[in-house]
Amino acid sequence: MRKQVGGIIHAYQKYDPATFPPPTQESPDLITPAFEQALMYGDFRELSEEELARAVRLDPSQIKGLGPSIEMLRQMLEDRKRKILETYESLTVQKKARKAFHRAAKQVNPPKDLAKTFREAVIREQPYLLEALWYRAENRGDSLSTDLLKVASAMADKHNIEELHSEYEFIGHESMSVPKALEIKQELEQIDELLKQLEEASKTAQIGLIDMEMLNQFVPTEDMQQLEEMRRQVENIIREQAERQGLERDSSGQFRLTPKAYKVFQGRLLERIFSELAPSRSGRHQGDVVGEGAVELQQTKPYEFGDSIANMDIPQTVINSLLRQGDKRPLRLHGDDIEIHKTRNHPKCATCVVMDMSGSMRYDGQYMNVKRMALALQGLIQTEYPGDFLRFIEMYTFAKMRSPGEVIKLMPKPVTIHDPWVRLKVDMSDEHISETQIHQHFTNIQRSLQLARQNLAATDTPNRQIVLITDGLPTAHNEGEWLYMLYPPDPQTEQATMREAMLCQKEGITINIFLVPSWSQSEEDIRFANRLAKTTQGRVFFTSGNNLDRFVLWDYVQNRREIIS
Repeated sequence: MRKQVGGIIHAYQKYDPATFPPPTQESPDLITPAFEQALMYGDFRELSEEELARAVRLDPSQIKGLGPSIEMLRQMLEDRKRKILETYESLTVQKKARKAFHRAAKQVNPPKDLAKTFREAVIREQPYLLEALWYRAENRGDSLSTDLLKVASAMADKHNIEELHSEYEFIGHESMSVPKALEIKQELEQIDELLKQLEEASKTAQIGLIDMEMLNQFVPTEDMQQLEEMRRQVENIIREQAERQGLERDSSGQFRLTPKAYKVFQGRLLERIFSELAPSRSGRHQGDVVGEGAVELQQTKPYEFGDSIANMDIPQTVINSLLRQGDKRPLRLHGDDIEIHKTRNHPKCATCVVMDMSGSMRYDGQYMNVKRMALALQGLIQTEYPGDFLRFIEMYTFAKMRSPGEVIKLMPKPVTIHDPWVRLKVDMSDEHISETQIHQHFTNIQRSLQLARQNLAATDTPNRQIVLITDGLPTAHNEGEWLYMLYPPDPQTEQATMREAMLCQKEGITINIFLVPSWSQSEEDIRFANRLAKTTQGRVFFTSGNNLDRFVLWDYVQNRREIIS
């Protein structure tokens, strides 16, 4: 038999492929940047391999010995910058630029109606005044517009050279022409930008941050080839780790999030949130999950994202696979084959989370904080309180139930009407009217509370609550088949919202309001939240958006303790 040949070849490489990355090194976190991208853009933009490589932070030790040293590249650029500053002086070229500007200005003979503005533009050296003059002179049919462009160009050169003199300390003796000075300014700025990129890459191993095309102007070809090889090695690490952590690529090469990735991200969210709380206060520790769970029913349904595999109907799942695959071995299960037993919950706590996705939630990225909180809360309940009931409701002009898999795709609705005074009503029973024809960016708290109350009515527990996350007053409500959109907020809308809140209180449902800050938030927004909480014997929390997930989860855990005790 032929002898097996194996081992590691050390030929010209400065690294050991068996230790790249080091086996003891913790894998880079790819899930968090992927989810942050999804939280920001929803379902409108996929995450490319290049974007993922730029977002991921690696341990610099993982690229040590690969290609040229980043420190060597940085030293090369600093040497080039030092030689430029030691060769030239910048005072003479400033005088040249000033003279060229005034020479170009003297050659312009503007008409009387433009002369005053032109003199002001030259004295104050304001480009926007010259631009305004150019637009006025464009249709006159003479050489004035061309002369103004020459003056504007000379003014820009003068400003750029003054900026060059103020930003860099030239200590040489060789004078520069104006074009040469502008060329050197561009080169120095490129060197500074590359130095910043290399500094960041040395800390995070983000080779994708480096502008290879720009760097190619200053680095020898052989070093660039080695650096490009290093970049490919880093991308290979990221591609491999992405697949391990639950990021899959579709046919177009874009990454998509899988259920495995959701679990990893939720676990990291919970770890971060509870690590910020003192252990003596949280009392939280790792251990086996013990809960009531759910009662399986005889009825089954096809598997949907978020369903527990513990409730799988194994015989029917195998039969489905045989019907699809035929008498082939081995038998392979697909997601479409899985059947899940329907369950009836007897939860200790039932919660509906109302997430504001109206137009104002776009400011300061508040919608991202809301979605992050929802994913963390779902992860908490799945891992530690699996028997609890949880539903998500998207709130805008309407109110819609959303599954956990849809939460990350939610986006604040674009503002489509900018009138300062809006008084609209729509008959939703009209078959010729669809929701897509209606402005989506209003805030309908009344309908959202109604939908939450209807969902909680079916739960077999006295411990029911609504978590209402919003940034202000309601601006839409329903009365029968009529939908009202009223801005500024109207007492009619508040009254309808309060009536629905009172129905929630009557059925024993607690309303917890989490008021997030907004640029448009006023004292009246805060007063409304207090009135709603006081009327329904609920609670109101004033949180910064970044701490929303921690506040909601900690409140949920505290309520659970009160229920148990």
